[in-house]
Amino acid sequence: QVQLVESGGGLVQAGGSLRLSCAASGRTVTNFGMGWFRQAPGKEHEFVAAIRWRDGITYYAESVKGRFTISVDNAKNTVFVQMNSLDPEDTGVYYCAGASIPLLGSAVASTPRAYNYWGRGTQVTVSS
Repeated sequence: QVQLVESGGGLVQAGGSLRLSCAASGRTVTNFGMGWFRQAPGKEHEFVAAIRWRDGITYYAESVKGRFTISVDNAKNTVFVQMNSLDPEDTGVYYCAGASIPLLGSAVASTPRAYNYWGRGTQVTVSS
């Protein structure tokens, strides 16, 4: 079983930045890519961003385009998301996930069904 551990969350003011990391361990990672989702209190998981291992193609939710950047370090089996110009609407628990099917477009990449490994989350709070 693959273990995913997120880190880097915290409390920031609106307009500030955070960089989240997700380290994979437990066995060799054989999934097709990694994604980030977030969940605000009382709401469903919301897609944030995803990246494909082989070619680095990325997908972003419209709400974060131009503000967030997803990247990977293949040698370390680690995925990152740089979050700039944060808004209180970005507040939530952020989860990383490993994709079990090819990420062939935004529709696939943005659905939780495409992912079979999930981290336990890291809290991001943006104050107004």
